[in-house]
Amino acid sequence: MEGRTLQMPIGLELYTVGKEMDEDPRGTLKQVAAVGYQEVELSPMSKVPAKELRQMLDDVGLTNPAGHYMLPDLLKDLDSKIAFAKEMGQHYMVVTVPWIADLSRVHADPKAGQMGFFMALLSAFTLDDFKWSAQQFNKVGEPIKKAGLQLGYHNHNFEFKTYEGGVTGYDEFLRLTDPDLVKLEMDCGWVTVAGHDPVEYLRRFPDRYKMLHIKDFKKGFTPTHKLGETGAGAPVPTELGRGSIEYSRIFEAAKKSHIEHIFVEQEPPFTEMPALEAMKVDYEYLHKLHV
Repeated sequence: MEGRTLQMPIGLELYTVGKEMDEDPRGTLKQVAAVGYQEVELSPMSKVPAKELRQMLDDVGLTNPAGHYMLPDLLKDLDSKIAFAKEMGQHYMVVTVPWIADLSRVHADPKAGQMGFFMALLSAFTLDDFKWSAQQFNKVGEPIKKAGLQLGYHNHNFEFKTYEGGVTGYDEFLRLTDPDLVKLEMDCGWVTVAGHDPVEYLRRFPDRYKMLHIKDFKKGFTPTHKLGETGAGAPVPTELGRGSIEYSRIFEAAKKSHIEHIFVEQEPPFTEMPALEAMKVDYEYLHKLHV
């Protein structure tokens, strides 16, 4: 391990291979392990029962230190989610998006499905919604902590919208959440897309960040806080090392913080190669960086 940058295993967020997990979870996990990944992070869209999934992971030698959850699920049925996390061997229960108290403000096209609702939710966010969400995170973070686990938050780019007074939703969320109850998983790709520097946040909050999401976007995008943009200047996902993000400097900054896990998460669509090939390219990039 001498000379390694972060001295930790390379993990994969299973959202990267979500379609493959739906079609053949056992075979997909076998391929993930064969590439060299040692850890995985569960997507909230996983359809495999916990007991079966845990056995599949054990069979191929993969561990699952973290999983993604939706805030309404934690508010409604926290005990069962904690039990699931423990059964899977997780320590971090990571929420993927904040939420809105009054969903009547969300106007989604019923024909657009779950993703349509999600995009409408994000477009309805106000600074007060981030404040309300921070309160809810503190609320569920305490019993999660008492259970021996840790609540976390994973950012996208929409949190970096600037509101009146020059404050972003993300900074307000960080300010109002209890640092002991709510740790952070920085998605370096989305921070960059939003026009911010991951290194700056690692330096400002070295004790809050415990995990990193590692993804890349092709050069030439226009920084934006809007998720799901298309057309000229829109961020286009690509394999690690083929885009615009220089991870060596991010990892150098991460050494001075308290990062415990890193997870590759490549966004769809996979236009140049299938996801199972892309995850190999991603792994090889990190391995060559001596992560």
